[in-house]
Amino acid sequence: MKITAIGEILIDMTQTHVENGIPHFAANPGGAPANVAVVASKMGVDSAFIGCVGDDLYGGLLRDTLRNNGVSADGLQVTSKANTTLAIVMVDDRGERSFSFYRKPGADTMIDAEQAIRDLGDTGILHFGSVSLTDPACRDAVITVVQAAKKAGTLITYDPNYRAALWEHEDAAVLQMRAVLPLCDIVKISDEETMLLCGVHDPAAALEKLMNLGIRLAVVTLGAHGAMWRYGNLQGRVPGFSVKVADTNGAGDTFFGAFLSRIAGHGGLDGLTEEDLNGFVRFANKAASITTSRPGAIPAMPTLKEVQEALQ
Repeated sequence: MKITAIGEILIDMTQTHVENGIPHFAANPGGAPANVAVVASKMGVDSAFIGCVGDDLYGGLLRDTLRNNGVSADGLQVTSKANTTLAIVMVDDRGERSFSFYRKPGADTMIDAEQAIRDLGDTGILHFGSVSLTDPACRDAVITVVQAAKKAGTLITYDPNYRAALWEHEDAAVLQMRAVLPLCDIVKISDEETMLLCGVHDPAAALEKLMNLGIRLAVVTLGAHGAMWRYGNLQGRVPGFSVKVADTNGAGDTFFGAFLSRIAGHGGLDGLTEEDLNGFVRFANKAASITTSRPGAIPAMPTLKEVQEALQ
């Protein structure tokens, strides 16, 4: 089953260290949906990415990054109307991140929906996130593509990464991030996003709310403590893995990409058991823990072999 991700692909200018009071940065390929596509490919799944970059050096770098990681870049659009989007990622002593963006406009917001629909091909899973919802034109394009895919029987997956710097105010974020939930089959949120998406802090209550919206499979990640999941009447909680954290950038994307790779390998959602889902979440937890032990997002993501060996 092929996984296609649609949305932002950009350069994460990630702080590496501070020297004489001056922060130093590395230009890492990133963007949450692109990260998910790369992880899926690294986990052995046929994957593709649909998005837009600028006609510039960073745009070329991102195209090469996708291809070098086994992700089809045939759906990567190029615009001369804006530069490739940049995210500035500052990292504190605990490895936690804060963001600012060079995106007024950024090329990632200029996805052409008609072209994207043509590029979907035989996709079995279409993944998107909430950064694409922050810009009205991009939001309309992505939702149009998602609706077309859902009508064709594609599984729709969603990871609402909340980036406060990209929204005018929190109320707008809540409205738009919640509005797309009825389109989705699989949703992953973090424990920091349960209130925003579901109006409750408790992860179990958030999973219940998502089920009531018609979500077939929902996961709440709990950072170092693992993740909880709900699938119909089945539910579970799987502990995480302890690691020395270098950088949490891309951890959630690694989790979801690895998790979706197991769903794709199963052939979809039908017939999943509690044992299956506990195993899929454990696999995803291990993949994410490896990513957090290394700096950067895409460069830090493990291969299938690394995850399998770490689980032995």
